[in-house]
Amino acid sequence: MLQPDRTAELSALLEQRLLILDGAMGTMIQRHGLQEADYRGTRFADHPHDLKGNNDLLVLTQPAIIGGIHRAYLEAGADILETCTFNSTAVSQADYKLEPIVYELNVQGAALARQLCDEFTAINPAKPRFVAGVLGPTSRTASISPDVNDPGYRNVTFDALVTDYLEAIRGLTDGGADILLVETIFDTLNAKAALFAIEKFFDDAGRRWPVMISGTITDASGRTLSGQTAEAFWNSLSHIKPVSFGLNCALGASELRQYVEELSRICDCYVSAHPNAGLPNAFGGYDETPEMLADEIESWAKSGIVNIVGGCCGTSPDHIRIIAERVVTVNPRKVPEIEKKLRLSGLEPFNVGADSLYVNVGERTNVTGSKAFARMILEGRFDDALAVARQQVENGAQVIDINMDEAMLDSLAAMDRFLKLIASEPDISRVPIMIDSSKWEVIEAGLKCIQGKGIVNSISMKEGEAKFIEQARLARRYGAAVIVMAFDEKGQADTLARKTEICKRAYDLLLSIDFPAEDIIFDPNIFAIATGIPEHDNYAVDFIESVRWIKQNLPHAHISGGVSNVSFSFRGNDAVREAIHTVFLYHAIKAGMTMGIVNAGMLGIYDDLEPVLREKVEDVVLNRNPEAGEALVDFAQTVKEGKAKDSGPDLTWREQSVEKRLEHALIKGITDFVVADTEEVRAQLEAEGKPPLSVIEGPLMNGMNHVGDLFGAGKMFLPQVVKSARVMKQAVAHLLPYIEAEKTRTGLGSKGKILMATVKGDVHDIGKNIVGVVLGCNGYDVVDLGVMVSCDNILKAALEHRVDIIGLSGLITPSLEEMAHVASEMKRLNMKQPLLIGGATTSRAHTAIKIAPNTDGAVVYVPDASRAVGVATKLLSVDQRDGYMAEIVAEYKAVRSEHASRKGATMVTLEEARANRFTWNEPFSPTIPNQLGLQTLNPSLGDLALLIDWTPFFQSWDLAGRYPAILENEVVGETARQLFADAKKMLTSIINENWLSARAVFGLYPASAENEDIIIYADESRTTELTRWVGLRQQHKQPKGRFNLALADFVGKRDYVGAFAVTAGHRIEERVAAFEAANDDYSAIMLKSLADRLAEAAAEWLHLQIRTKYWGYANDESFTNSELINEQYKGIRPAPGYPACPDHTAKRELFALLDAPANAGMLLTESCAMMPAAAVSGFYIGHPGATYFAIPKIGRDQLEDWAARKDMAIKDAEYWLAPLL
Repeated sequence: MLQPDRTAELSALLEQRLLILDGAMGTMIQRHGLQEADYRGTRFADHPHDLKGNNDLLVLTQPAIIGGIHRAYLEAGADILETCTFNSTAVSQADYKLEPIVYELNVQGAALARQLCDEFTAINPAKPRFVAGVLGPTSRTASISPDVNDPGYRNVTFDALVTDYLEAIRGLTDGGADILLVETIFDTLNAKAALFAIEKFFDDAGRRWPVMISGTITDASGRTLSGQTAEAFWNSLSHIKPVSFGLNCALGASELRQYVEELSRICDCYVSAHPNAGLPNAFGGYDETPEMLADEIESWAKSGIVNIVGGCCGTSPDHIRIIAERVVTVNPRKVPEIEKKLRLSGLEPFNVGADSLYVNVGERTNVTGSKAFARMILEGRFDDALAVARQQVENGAQVIDINMDEAMLDSLAAMDRFLKLIASEPDISRVPIMIDSSKWEVIEAGLKCIQGKGIVNSISMKEGEAKFIEQARLARRYGAAVIVMAFDEKGQADTLARKTEICKRAYDLLLSIDFPAEDIIFDPNIFAIATGIPEHDNYAVDFIESVRWIKQNLPHAHISGGVSNVSFSFRGNDAVREAIHTVFLYHAIKAGMTMGIVNAGMLGIYDDLEPVLREKVEDVVLNRNPEAGEALVDFAQTVKEGKAKDSGPDLTWREQSVEKRLEHALIKGITDFVVADTEEVRAQLEAEGKPPLSVIEGPLMNGMNHVGDLFGAGKMFLPQVVKSARVMKQAVAHLLPYIEAEKTRTGLGSKGKILMATVKGDVHDIGKNIVGVVLGCNGYDVVDLGVMVSCDNILKAALEHRVDIIGLSGLITPSLEEMAHVASEMKRLNMKQPLLIGGATTSRAHTAIKIAPNTDGAVVYVPDASRAVGVATKLLSVDQRDGYMAEIVAEYKAVRSEHASRKGATMVTLEEARANRFTWNEPFSPTIPNQLGLQTLNPSLGDLALLIDWTPFFQSWDLAGRYPAILENEVVGETARQLFADAKKMLTSIINENWLSARAVFGLYPASAENEDIIIYADESRTTELTRWVGLRQQHKQPKGRFNLALADFVGKRDYVGAFAVTAGHRIEERVAAFEAANDDYSAIMLKSLADRLAEAAAEWLHLQIRTKYWGYANDESFTNSELINEQYKGIRPAPGYPACPDHTAKRELFALLDAPANAGMLLTESCAMMPAAAVSGFYIGHPGATYFAIPKIGRDQLEDWAARKDMAIKDAEYWLAPLL
């Protein structure tokens, strides 16, 4: 139930006292020791995928446990209760194949918290409680590539995240959330997508909810996982005007304090913090007692740096209780008045205020301004293009302007690709990005790629005020500042009067929509001077004067311009152009110009200019006499070339030894010289009689070890580590031919095969992927099974691939238990492969005490990627293995000596189940169908193709993933793209050449219900029973408030139902036979797969016709294809053999009712399989409360009752319903 806007109430309370947020949910769930069956409950007992670890599902399957945890935190004093919906987005639930229930998870998660908060508020109205609807970070990263070989690749898009978050937001608010909390943010671009979805939802809802934002500083670097500092993070997300902004997770209170203090200083909203109970101990647990954590947080409160405090991992109601007691009398932090500045960010903040120096915007990454850069992009030389961007930053550009507007270029794709590549280059992405295009769709594509706060270049009123305001609102929603061109419906402003008039009008319009003045950057148009046309002579003066006027009359606004334009008449003479830029900027900056787009290497110092040249340039810039332009043209012929400051990157490191050069390249991620340097080392070592492998084992691994040490010390962060792995791989690629030749010469075999997997229940794999890349770089064959891999699948794959080592990874604490289980299963199966253990919560002590004793093989804790190669080398070395294993065994034995350590679903009777049937609490009058009776249709294949759900198509080819995301999947994406291209090509042939035909038959009939049966009548007199659909009812004991459902519950006393059968498989056999005769199995399988998809599309199409036309109960319906696939419409079409109707024999009555053989050419086999195979059949129910559900098991009493109603022998009934017994 939607809650009223409680922003004012919440803000008033925050002014009076500190508010208490609750503590860890996962920690408390772990205490219950839940197993797979507990997570499944009755509803998901037969779900085909493992569900253990999906804590959010417990709001449906174990609401008493989640409610009990919520209650404990409320009793402890929590003012704000977080919903158990951290992973309740489609992208996260996809790991469990539970995307269809995402909305329900959010509704129920919020409703559960709502009920308890209302209960506690009623008891003590002086202490009102709030529900914070939690939006977690998802298991994907929009700013980081999961493939080190392709830093521009992403496994999730901004738009997909927005869609997923929007679904979650609707559920949370419908369930009763008071606040939306975007928390544990490790990638700011993900959070931007969440905020974009929130603003979109606010627009749709016509009101706002309070928004809380909480990020995660991951380690000693003081940065998020995607590389941002705390202030950069604030600059990127402050546009939504959150009620609070803060940090949580990853660190304990003492480690987190410095970053909370920083936010307290810069945030003009309330500040929140909910740290962990210290850092994880050796066993993945947390040791800080409630008193210890409360001591630190009490200190924060007394220092006046927080307004909202709570706990994250490892905290409990006891922690929250003591924190609440300690801060109850402490005055809250006062929200400071923050100076209005243009606050931009890349990985680092960049703030521009009244006292800031002039800002250089690098211009060379612009295809319209640099032919060299344009060639690089057109030829796909993105590495060279990145070098240009890097050079701009090294030469002093504080912002880089990126423009891809070239006629021969796919500008949108180029912008997307280049910005994603930049995101993987920390030495470039540390500065803000200016996205420059004349096409709004290109700008918008760019905004979806940058996690920092960038600048849109540009918007204007040339298409009128409405378009201008629309684009400004969108830019704000993406979290960007804007450059506003002095351009209106009449054209560009070329005089002082026009410049000031347009800028004033634009400023007033922007402020009227609450666009911050400090995020407005005017470009009053810089035009070329000294062109020989008298009307152009005053262009520079007009610009400089407009700058002065804007500064005086439009408070807090900034001014920019394309400085290179001013010298365009002198292109080819860099010395004169440099002088013009220098003089022009000298006067424009004095007038108040904030920034300019200029080649940072083509600027001089005003006082250093040759006096005569400076005088002549100043005459032109300031229009001091009519002959100034001609005089400068004449003088320019005598001026020597400029200083060529654009001299490239600093290469002094190239003067070091080759070993040091390789180390530098690895640390900096520089690939330019790695092949040459690797070859130089190889040749040196070859001369010393050493094999090529020694290059890897020596200089390269020394460099990687240094990378690992820096990363561990917080002096490098993830994007840099990924870059290092890329350099390593290029070096190894050069060495591979030599290594293979050495193997051939010496007879040496492969270094070994290593299996990698993230264990069951865990979806984190970034670290595992890096380890896999590094091992692969070092000549090991790596078999990566991905994430959420069950023990059984890990061990089966290990035997199948005959691997030498098994590597297990996990990030969340329950993964530790799963690793111990894998080890014990290895012992049971007598598998002796060494086991590598890694991941954030793993430790040497836990490995020694909890995992190693469970198996007879070697078990080694690997703290980071750079150590993996050394461990693997020792474990597989004939000379080193025994000694190393003995060393590990002794070490772990010593560790152990220092430590001493720690139901099936209930069925109810059929009578009880019937007593708990679904009841509709609102009056409902069924819509009388527009056309009763039987009808046939022949849908067009072209129409059906538009409604294809492609996800099951890929699944039929054993390619797991949701369409369209699968096309970019790091594992199967390339295969999926090729498959999709082949499918689209064949689909065109199917449609154009009539390879197949589709047929449909349906009927709409008067109906009524009797217990589990639906009675279908011949006409409105309801005297002649045409058939009876004999159904089944859920028989598991349901939690309070949940029904034992039967499909008949959704049919009233005087109601209507439909029946249908469709196929798209006619004529398929002859075409399949032709392919098979030509030994073209691929095309044969492809055709069958597409026929199946067309049949499902036919069912979707027909249901649409029924709802909107033939029955007409939803004649105003309007859904997109994806919304249809997600079944967002009213009514259902249950099919025999599926969970709500597991009885396949219902197809017999259905086919007889419709006379499907005559009307649709469809038959049933004796096993009730449909022919042609590409076919769908089922029933239509139109009740607004109708929903799909599962009947996993039934009791003996229902079996016998059903058999009697079907007039079927008990033995036959047992055969047909065997899966339910």
